[in-house]
Amino acid sequence: MFGSIGMPELVIILVIALIIFGPRKLPELGRSLGKSIGEFKKASNELQRTLEEEIRVEERKDQRAAIKLDQDSAIEAGTLSPVAAPDPTPASETVNRTNTGTPA
Repeated sequence: MFGSIGMPELVIILVIALIIFGPRKLPELGRSLGKSIGEFKKASNELQRTLEEEIRVEERKDQRAAIKLDQDSAIEAGTLSPVAAPDPTPASETVNRTNTGTPA
């Protein structure tokens, strides 16, 4: 819209400020302007860090929700499909039921 400010424009602005405010007030105005710009930058950086942290927190929540959903669906799939139950008696304790009762 305005384009970049070149050296001649900057000199004109400084001369006008010197005429309006005088040589005694100009350094004070420069310091207050510098402090204001510094505080604005600090506030904008803090806002940016806060937003980035909130985004990271939301991403972690989404990841945890996705993991929980995967776990729940895996558990649900495991309960719906029939799985053969293991034999509760070990092989060494199996009893031969075909024995006719005659001692060996």
